[in-house]
Amino acid sequence: MAKESKEEIKAKYNHDELPPVKWYRFPLWCYQCFVKLFCYLFFGTGSVVLALVVFPWIRVFVHPKEKFQIKAREFVSASFRMFANVMRITGALSLRVDDRAKYRNIHGKIIVANHPSMLDFVFIMSLVPNANCIVRGGLANTVLGGVIRQCYIVNSLDFDELCRLCKQTIDEGNNVIIFPEGTRSPRHGVNPYKKGAARIAYYSNCDVLPILVGGNDKYGLGKHDPFWSYNHTERYIYNFSMLPEIKIDEYTNLSETIAAKRLTDKMEEVLYAAVKENDTKFVTNRDKE
Repeated sequence: MAKESKEEIKAKYNHDELPPVKWYRFPLWCYQCFVKLFCYLFFGTGSVVLALVVFPWIRVFVHPKEKFQIKAREFVSASFRMFANVMRITGALSLRVDDRAKYRNIHGKIIVANHPSMLDFVFIMSLVPNANCIVRGGLANTVLGGVIRQCYIVNSLDFDELCRLCKQTIDEGNNVIIFPEGTRSPRHGVNPYKKGAARIAYYSNCDVLPILVGGNDKYGLGKHDPFWSYNHTERYIYNFSMLPEIKIDEYTNLSETIAAKRLTDKMEEVLYAAVKENDTKFVTNRDKE
């Protein structure tokens, strides 16, 4: 596939349509940009401390490896909840969840979600303490690499091995978080859905649980947004809603190829409809003006 030009990327993500910052909001906007950069630093520093200080001590006292993985993922979930609270207290965002207890009681599912911002994964992990995920292979070569290789699934593995590891963790009662688009969504519309989540669900014989990442415009946290940018009109609002499960039993009598295609289409249909409904109901101040 040919690489997109800067002009094509700009058209796809619609950055030019943003209104200028109103003069009366300029001090608040500056504060919010500062808070966003502070949270980047807080998150990065915290990740390094966890990898170099906290997890080695957990590994010393928690055996065998399977128990360490559970405790490590629970600790990551708790750390992400703390990070979400920091962002909430500083006024960077508002986080609304339909029923937090339901998220803590999810077991043995493929969790799929739309992906409007870089924080979606962090917040879903904070809500689901027994969640595994598929991470970029490049992260395994960073300072966090040791923890990532021990606790999570790296996407640079052979796909058959990746499916095997996903099935193993699902059979143990854990969940696997996957974004079917494979990357963050444009500000309007979606990227084509990939079949990986459907193929893993089919292989693992587990149901798929769609989660809507709703709320307002996530400009500043989306793909290709400037590092220092922030929503021009209001703070970030995240609404998380659990959508009806997609039962794998409806697809198990089909061949893998056909099942993966139909299951992917169903995921896209459910999530796209929820995103459209969210966009219709959630009228931002920018739209009002």
